[in-house]
Amino acid sequence: MLYSLIRPALFRIEAEKAHGLALKALKLSARGSPPRADPALASSVAGIAFPSPVGMAAGFDKDGEVPDALLGLGFGFAEVGSITPLPQAGNPQPRLFRLVEDRAVINRMGFNNGGAQDAVYRLEARAQRPGVVGINIGANKDSVDRVNDYAVMARLMAPLAGYLAVNISSPNTPGLRALQDESALTGLLDAVIESRDAACGAGRRPPVFLKVAPDLEPADIDAIARIAIDKKLGALIVSNTTISRPPLASRYKDETGGLSGAPLLELAQQRLRDFRKATGGAVPLVGVGGIANAEDAWARIRAGASLVQLYSAMVYEGPGIAKAINKGLLELMRRDGFASIAEAVGSE
Repeated sequence: MLYSLIRPALFRIEAEKAHGLALKALKLSARGSPPRADPALASSVAGIAFPSPVGMAAGFDKDGEVPDALLGLGFGFAEVGSITPLPQAGNPQPRLFRLVEDRAVINRMGFNNGGAQDAVYRLEARAQRPGVVGINIGANKDSVDRVNDYAVMARLMAPLAGYLAVNISSPNTPGLRALQDESALTGLLDAVIESRDAACGAGRRPPVFLKVAPDLEPADIDAIARIAIDKKLGALIVSNTTISRPPLASRYKDETGGLSGAPLLELAQQRLRDFRKATGGAVPLVGVGGIANAEDAWARIRAGASLVQLYSAMVYEGPGIAKAINKGLLELMRRDGFASIAEAVGSE
């Protein structure tokens, strides 16, 4: 209710500045223990106990500044990043656009972040706090060896991560999506897994999640599914933003970058079904793209997602969105006769 009153004023502020204000507000919020979720929402995915299936996607907290504040908003997990080995400014501004008429966002941020070392300091400081925090890792734009960048990031972040998310699907770093090709992806994941294992030794090894693009051909989906099974990945995150452009009403519709929000809903839903079929349910899936309410999340879960994530919808619905979706999921579970989220996964 409060957010609906302040949103018009917030939307008069340029999108990236408003995002900065949101981060500042969360930094000032009290850091208590995350609110207790209903046990019916809990599930185990890749050996991790998630208190609820609703997570914050990467991109909101690029530098790992506010993961505990996000958990305090009711998110069952928070994914920080993408973080690269060296700091980088990202693409020229403006690079973030609200498409209000379409309830969408276009971004061409370009992995802007303060680099690995600053993030390590912050994440080490919160390492003993409760809650699942995934770390999304990327490569620097001007790197001469991007596979090595991912290996470096895996080594640095594995001891601090609930899970490692390998992001090779951003459309805003030229050439990055080429790492989704079968041979390149195999070599990349081998390097990441080897670095993770070396960093963790005999200790806990966080599972590796792979974030893929929605703009994939059937052969790409089949190849990625085979590799995910072979490498025993913890999950596939389906999907990142899209470079496609369905019909849009906003004056920003022709801006370059990745499109997220409501227009991505159907494409992301279908891509999740495609990966569910290709993997035969052998690899857990995280559904992302266009999820804005409990019905959207429930449809993604019924289609095969063990977990869901959102980001753009919070721009329009406000910080209470995670609690609202969790409440709605409980009602939908009871309506459809399920005792737990895990029972409903892939039940459509």
